[in-house]
Parts: sequence; C-alpha cells; structure tokens
Amino acid sequence: MRVFFAARAGLWDAWAPALRAACPEIELMRDGDPAGFDALLYAPGYPEDGHEMDFAPFTRARLVQSLWAGVERIVGNPTLTQPLCRMVDPGLARGMTEYCTGWAMRAHLGMDAYPQNGEWRHDIVPPLASGRGVTILGMGELGRSCAAALTGLGFRVTGWSLSGRPVPGVTTLPGAELDRALARAEILICLLPDTERTRNLLNAETLAQLPKGATLINAGRGTLIDEAALIAALDRGRPAHAVLDVFRQEPLPPGHPFWSHPGVTVTPHIAAETRPATAAPVAAENLRRAMRGAPLLHLVDRARGY
Repeated sequence: MRVFFAARAGLWDAWAPALRAACPEIELMRDGDPAGFDALLYAPGYPEDGHEMDFAPFTRARLVQSLWAGVERIVGNPTLTQPLCRMVDPGLARGMTEYCTGWAMRAHLGMDAYPQNGEWRHDIVPPLASGRGVTILGMGELGRSCAAALTGLGFRVTGWSLSGRPVPGVTTLPGAELDRALARAEILICLLPDTERTRNLLNAETLAQLPKGATLINAGRGTLIDEAALIAALDRGRPAHAVLDVFRQEPLPPGHPFWSHPGVTVTPHIAAETRPATAAPVAAENLRRAMRGAPLLHLVDRARGY
C-alpha cells in the first residue's frame, strides 16, 4: 500500500515512525508519481509554498485521511473528489477534556481572585460544582468527553448541538434552543466546528443571553465568535472573562486587542494536539479499510462540512 504524506516536512520525524509501527504494510513516501498512491495522509500547511493542495493527480487514491480533527481548510477544495475522513483521536479528546476541565475549575473556584498582595480575602466562597451551570456548545466526540468529565465532578452540564441528538446523562438542547442553553451557562465551553451555520454564532445578541459574570472558554474555532462583539460584551460583564485558544488569525497578531484586554486570557492553540502515538492507529485502521473496500471511520459529510 503506497501512502503519500501530504504534510509539512517538520512533521515527518514524529509521524513516520508512529505510522510505520501502526501499519507496517504501508510504503510511506513524501514524493513520487501522484497516480501511484493508494491513499494520502494530509495536514494543513501543505504544500508549504502556500498554494492550495491539488488532489486531482491522485487518481488511484481511495482515501484522504486528515491528521487533524478540523477539515475546514480542505473540505471545500474542488479538486478533492476522494473520500475524506477526519481524525478522531483518543489522545486529542483526552487533551481537550483536560484543557476545558482545568479552565472550568479555575473559573469555578475563582482562582484568579487572590492577588498575592498581602490582603486576606476570606469573602469569596464558591458554590459546590452542583450549584454551577456549565453549557457545552458542540456535542461531538470532544464535547461528550468534556461533558462526562464535568458531570463526574458534579457540575450541572447542559449540552447544545444543531441536531440536538441526545447524550446519555446530559441535558441536551437542539439548535432552536440556543438562548436557553446560553442562559444556563455560568461557564460556557465552545467546541463547535467551523461551518456556515456556526460562524459568528456568538455575537452581540447571543452573548447578551449569558448570565452576568459568566466565563467563556473557546477551544473550538475562532470563527465562532464575533471578536468586536465579544470585546463589547466583556466590557458589560457578559461574559466577565474569556479564555480563548483559537482565533480567526493565527498566530494572534501582537497588536490584537485580546492581548491587552483585562477580561481575556489567550492561549496559543494548545488545547488539544494530535499526538502521533495515539492518532497513528486510527489512521492505520482507515488505511486498511480503504484497501479492502470496507466502510471508513469518521467519513466527512461534505454538505455539513465535518
């Protein structure tokens, strides 16, 4: 099985050994006649000359396996006619859960309310987790993992998704009930993909539905938030604080107002990394399925964009 590694050169040393260990039968290559490859492994940033990837010459390929969870950078590529699968990596889900749980706990406990200035602040007593409402926007693999962790800690978790598909143990609301989901969100966690229906979902109108003093944690996509509307909303205290890991432009420019706003914490897109050790077996399984004509895992719905 000949597989083309369509990813930046800097990723090769980490991915090649993991992929070969998970799938010894592959011949993994970074160059060669495109018509001779059975599948592609793709990561954003390729090709490195800044041009859009041309999938048309890969006439024999039965699969394009993304090495990232997000596929918005290629799903609309007109040359991409091969089946496209996104990465659903157990390590990525674990990392996202740890990130969101950590920041949710920090907000819940008010851990930033204690400046080390010699002042004894004994007037801030947080409720128990059972007295705190957390809403998660996006109840896919990542959202369900975060919901399970936060429910286990005792939080009152509400899930929201466009479909409203039920999730055991979590109150799940459908797309039409976004206002209700936001009104419950003393802590709001955003894990939605970038699609036409989710862009600017959090805008002046919807942010105003949050409880005063709420905390927003966005580890989904930067396009979910109207940035100017968020800054104005922070100035009004709805939300009171935003932890942002993803942005419309990355790296976030040094002069961007998020860096200097007292109500914003910026983290540099580190909430959940795809780790070759846990992701390579997922890619290997799909490569084997493609070669034997079996149903593929995590096949992207082109109409929905994920």
